[in-house]
Amino acid sequence: MDAESIKRSFEDSGLRCTPQRYAVMAFLIECNRHPTAAEIFEAVNRVDPRSSRATTYNNLRDLVQAGLVREVAVEGRAARFDARGMRHHHFICDRCGNVEDVRWYRVPGPASGSLGKRVLRECELIFRGLCTKCASRRASC
Repeated sequence: MDAESIKRSFEDSGLRCTPQRYAVMAFLIECNRHPTAAEIFEAVNRVDPRSSRATTYNNLRDLVQAGLVREVAVEGRAARFDARGMRHHHFICDRCGNVEDVRWYRVPGPASGSLGKRVLRECELIFRGLCTKCASRRASC
């Protein structure tokens, strides 16, 4: 995603394109892993030290609410963030906490798109276990 695409996505979502918000989004798009908010702050702050921790966290919240970024909740650990545009699921390693993308596939849901009186917006699977690296360490012990 280039600079114009990022700016257009902000405009389409009703968000102002501030330098700090742009820096957060650009970092997430270029990042090939799922960083924590603290890691995002550190990376953005190295490029532009004017960005505060609170501004970074607020921008992440706004980007998640706008649907431009996904927050991946990791039990007992800091949440991770993902701006990868295409739909996908996640695998979280129980040992190291690494978050990996898993190819998307449709999960069968209720025919009506609702669960009781709840209206289903989307469904994301989170797989848990040992990543390849941790599993091979376990096998060699």
